[in-house]
Amino acid sequence: MPESATTRVAVVGAGAFGRNHLRVWRELERAGSPVQLTGIVEPNPVLGSPLAAEYQLPVYGSVNDMLASQPLPDAASIAVPTSLHCETASQLLAAGVDVLLEKPMTATLAEADELITLAKQRSRILQVGHLERFNPAIRAVRPIVHRPLFFEVHRLSVFTPRSLDVDVVLDLMIHDLDVVLSFVQSPVRDLHAVGLPVLSPTVDIANVRIEFESGCVANFTASRVSTERVRKVRFFQPHQYISIDYARQDVLMVDMDHSPSAGSPMQSLSAEKDIRFQPAEQRHPTAGLAMRKLEVPAGEPLRLELEAFLNAVRKRTPPEVSDEDGRAALALALEIRAAIEAHQSRAGLN
Repeated sequence: MPESATTRVAVVGAGAFGRNHLRVWRELERAGSPVQLTGIVEPNPVLGSPLAAEYQLPVYGSVNDMLASQPLPDAASIAVPTSLHCETASQLLAAGVDVLLEKPMTATLAEADELITLAKQRSRILQVGHLERFNPAIRAVRPIVHRPLFFEVHRLSVFTPRSLDVDVVLDLMIHDLDVVLSFVQSPVRDLHAVGLPVLSPTVDIANVRIEFESGCVANFTASRVSTERVRKVRFFQPHQYISIDYARQDVLMVDMDHSPSAGSPMQSLSAEKDIRFQPAEQRHPTAGLAMRKLEVPAGEPLRLELEAFLNAVRKRTPPEVSDEDGRAALALALEIRAAIEAHQSRAGLN
């Protein structure tokens, strides 16, 4: 694509996620980015009609209707239910449109493989929407990750009726599975998982323990029936403890001080709650811990994600979250789902 050309972008699906994509694409357009929002695909007129008026854009009842119009978009955000991901993305990729596909990538690995093959055959960009990869806190931490050995991950949310076509593993936990996989860079050796349906027909709360070939261990808890919202990941690597708060875009680093006067470095890491509001850097007087806040530039993850996608589309470079990354997170999530089902069967919960 010539540097001077403007990238034409459509949004497929006008639910909550799709409306956010519309908002950010329009913000980028107004800010002078080389992008033009050209259309919306939404079969439900109750959702589509107000957006047609708000954005002054054509709203198509189907992908085929949009593809019959001219000129075609260069790229599209897909934010439809997971069961429609493969069909929708296939139509666009086959027509020569680059795709940003919301997570989870697809409902099955066979569908994921179909899309990967099609994107390669048509030389199209296929980026998977694992949003937390673009969280400024995660981006700030990535350069200092060198040998993670233990993760503790919590993602808790209050119950809402959205995304109930998938369980909590594919809805919420998959964000953290993708982030940890990108940090650890090691195959899974073993996993144990339990989960229960509470307010929906699918699993609403799950706990998972994963051991990787590298020796790293990760514990994940995900719930969409909590009374509070929590999005945190904490991990240890040699002589260092790092705590990330996704929502606050906040990173606390605790380095072990091995000087003779430092005392035992493992006496207390429970002071994290007290440390949070202390000065950016200070030394714990008794535990031998040097604690500091990592500088994190502010930013909206969705905007950073769309900017990265636009950059990949325009420069024809691999996306930051590739289709293979999306498949890897999906494969692990489906393995967890199978382990939960096996546990439910053993416990007589089916």
